[in-house]
Amino acid sequence: MILFLVALTGGAGCVVRFLGEYLVRRHNPTLRPWATVAANAIGCGIAGWVVYRLTGNADAHLRSVIVTGFCGGLTTFSSALAIPAILQRQHHWGYSVALVLTTPLTCGTLFVLGMSLAH
Repeated sequence: MILFLVALTGGAGCVVRFLGEYLVRRHNPTLRPWATVAANAIGCGIAGWVVYRLTGNADAHLRSVIVTGFCGGLTTFSSALAIPAILQRQHHWGYSVALVLTTPLTCGTLFVLGMSLAH
C-alpha cells in the first residue's frame, strides 16, 4: 500500500512541476529555468518541514509518502544539472555556472527554513 501511495504522490508532484513549468513559460518565455529552480527549492522546503515534524516511528510511512513520493516527484535533480549543460553548450557560461552554484545553496537554505518553520 505504501508503494502505491508513494507512486501516486510522486505522480502528483510531477504534475505540479509540469504545470509550474507550463505556466511560467507561457507567461515568461525564456531559457532560464525559473520554474525548475522554484520546484526544487519548494520541494526541499516541504521535505525539511516534514522531516523535522514527522520524526516518530508512527509517522515513517507518511514521511515516506510525502518526502519520497510528492517531494521526489516535484524536485528534479536531473534537470538541475541538464539545464546548465544545455546553457553551457549555447555559450551562456556565466548563467550555467551560476545555476550550478546557487541551486544547491537555495535548496539547502529552503530545507533548513522548512525545518525552522516546523520547529
